[in-house]
Amino acid sequence: MGGEGDGLLRDAAGRAWYAPGVLPGERVLLEAGPHGPVVMAVETASPDRRAPACRHFGACGGCAFQHWEDGAALAWKVERLRATLALERLETEILPVVKTPPGGRRRVALHARRGPSRDEARVGFKARRSWTLVEIAECKVMEPRLARALPLLRRLAAPFLEHQRSAPALHTVMTQTGLDIDVTGVEARSGGLSADARQTVARIASEGDIARLTLAGEILFQQRLPEIQFAGVRVVLPPGAFLQASPVAEAAMAEQVVRAVAGARRLADLFCGVGTFTFPLARLAPVLAVEGSAPAIAALSAAAGSAPGLHGVTTEVRDLFRRPVLAAELKRVDAVVFDPPRAGALAQASELGASGAARVVGISCNPATFARDARRLVDDGFRLESVLPVDQFLWSPHLELVGVFSR
Repeated sequence: MGGEGDGLLRDAAGRAWYAPGVLPGERVLLEAGPHGPVVMAVETASPDRRAPACRHFGACGGCAFQHWEDGAALAWKVERLRATLALERLETEILPVVKTPPGGRRRVALHARRGPSRDEARVGFKARRSWTLVEIAECKVMEPRLARALPLLRRLAAPFLEHQRSAPALHTVMTQTGLDIDVTGVEARSGGLSADARQTVARIASEGDIARLTLAGEILFQQRLPEIQFAGVRVVLPPGAFLQASPVAEAAMAEQVVRAVAGARRLADLFCGVGTFTFPLARLAPVLAVEGSAPAIAALSAAAGSAPGLHGVTTEVRDLFRRPVLAAELKRVDAVVFDPPRAGALAQASELGASGAARVVGISCNPATFARDARRLVDDGFRLESVLPVDQFLWSPHLELVGVFSR
């Protein structure tokens, strides 16, 4: 298997090909397609092959592995993780994988294109390696309430297509108070969304009982604040805010983070977002929470100010790529948690290595950049105690992880 979940094959002449939908050990018949080889027939099937769960699998680019038995796919993901760590000369205990169930994803980005009428758009995901939209009628990954909202989202998306060049994306989150939708990709040079279209989307949102609808952060309709809870603290999400995709995965990661820093007297949460880990940590000890997004810090601060039972949260808006928190600023911090984007945080990891922190916990959705940053920490005197793999992105090659370091 290739790194993106495509099968790596060789033809009779020894040439290598990548093709989706095939498994290790299989013999297949391929045909050239506009975006790469297409499997026409499986002549020798793997014993791990199974029937896909969703009717759209193969056309939709959202899932890569529905044809692969879950245990075998998960074993491949873990072995890939182990090999990625080994490239940086890292060996550690890899804990049992946290598996997220089907129907567990609470946030999705759906694309919209013109539909059969002015009142209804086509909504779905892109095909693999293509701009082609695959309209979906179901999704086995989505939280069921999200999937049931697809007819509403088709109606809601239509007015955003009034300009020819608009290619709307509906960033949709199922919050505890209802759907929160932030729309991007609407042509702005032609004047943006017209007054008539604004009235139409507000009416549809009201009829569909949507909590909030925004256009690139601008509120078009709101009847309830979209709220999420972390460790019992209610946080109002800013439009388009980052949120872990699965509540099951989030709970498992938070539990591992809290367990790893138990006993610390002062904590830091870097790349803290809206407080996914800040609030569980603040139940233990005072927390310094740092994040580059001002709206995220504003939401976190507002929630912390009204939440009982916390040991104190100090916040700062700061670009941690350009201005990492320095080792001298962390001299009174016992344990640090950092959860950077896919690019990782090498500059910040260097400061952590020079700090006085006894424990560091790294959360990552990219094992390659995690391994690079972990190597820096290990070179600076830390030991990578364990890695918890979290299969948050079901039926995809991606793997989330929580790594625990100690001096």
